[in-house]
Amino acid sequence: MKKQLKTYILLWSTQSLSALGSAMTSYALVLRLYLDSGSALKTALLSVFSYAPYVIMSIFAGTLSDRWNKKKTMLICDTVAALSTAAVLALIKADALTEVHLYIINAVNGLMNTVQQPAGEVAATQLIPKEYYQKTSAMRSFSQSLNSILTPITATMIFSFSGIEAVIAVDLLSFAAAFTVLLFFIKIPEPEHPEKEQTGFIKQALEGLRWLRIHPLILELILFLSCVNLTASAYDAALPAMILSKSAGGKSVLGAVNACVGISSLAGSLLTAFAPPPKSRIRAICVSIYISICTENFLLAFAKTPLLWCIGGVLGWLPIPYMNANMDVIFRNEIPPEIQGRIFSCRNTLQFFTIPLGLLLGGFLTDSVFEPFAYSHRDSSLLTTLFGAEKGAGAAMLFFAVGLIGGVICLIFSLRLKKYKKY
Repeated sequence: MKKQLKTYILLWSTQSLSALGSAMTSYALVLRLYLDSGSALKTALLSVFSYAPYVIMSIFAGTLSDRWNKKKTMLICDTVAALSTAAVLALIKADALTEVHLYIINAVNGLMNTVQQPAGEVAATQLIPKEYYQKTSAMRSFSQSLNSILTPITATMIFSFSGIEAVIAVDLLSFAAAFTVLLFFIKIPEPEHPEKEQTGFIKQALEGLRWLRIHPLILELILFLSCVNLTASAYDAALPAMILSKSAGGKSVLGAVNACVGISSLAGSLLTAFAPPPKSRIRAICVSIYISICTENFLLAFAKTPLLWCIGGVLGWLPIPYMNANMDVIFRNEIPPEIQGRIFSCRNTLQFFTIPLGLLLGGFLTDSVFEPFAYSHRDSSLLTTLFGAEKGAGAAMLFFAVGLIGGVICLIFSLRLKKYKKY
């Protein structure tokens, strides 16, 4: 396997290192903004501005990705993202960094990711033999999980001892390493596009939507994940607000919970890498998501101690790599390589447009609905027993609602997807 995947392993490992640096910067900025503002909504807006261009421009970005050279696209997008990170460092040095600057810079990074992501997906398909799709998906989950473990630990440690400037410096060094390897040592074959010179840009962009309309399995899986992402992003908005607010929480506890999430994902990735193909990939996807949503959200809703929050993170994220790998195999086998950029980009728009909505909704509900409600009913013995009486109880209520809604979504789509018996 090693010889067949040598080029891909080199690309995957260096890009994962760069992703770790970027994640550390994002984590440090979230900590800085929430500790300065105390607002879940303002913090969630960082992610909203990252995802907005991703959602709005993805359909067109996929067409550009299919037309453009994949390696050059990845290099240019990485460079622009690195320059925006350098701009953050310059603003910090000048003591001029504001929330507005962060939102604009996140929007630029989101736009670059919009173009780079489908190019990277197609590049992976070109470099990976079909028989290794599940294993390489597990490898990607492994690196993402490892980054989830290392990000809160390393970012918090560097941030505490050397400040956010040092975190950004590490990010830029990791970018330089990944850029150098991709530029000089990686050759990415281009898929053939016999129609690309004859088909207009707009027509080609809409082709992905037409393809999805006549392939209902892929479309229904995308819509399933879109609904799940709505609940998951509400969770993302509420998690820092709850853990940083509660007396049993704090920065170190939030880092511990995120590290447990990473360790769990890491374990799930290793299990996925060695797991045999399931009899039904669709059933594996549905069961994995159901377990993830229900266990983590209900534990976060009712638990009062960091240990139980960490257990919730473990149970919630252990099945996710297995779900992602089965989804990845279905997509790569069903979608022709020459149009994967367009299809993956349509997927990005349809599957991820609910993330900024969920982040806004989660931040708003936490700040303006559940927290005030919990405070006004702090004398209620039932609500206090279930969710606590201190700040953060409202976020716990939101987790309970997310668990209920997510469980219903899983049951509905499980019934809808039963008709696809081939998978």
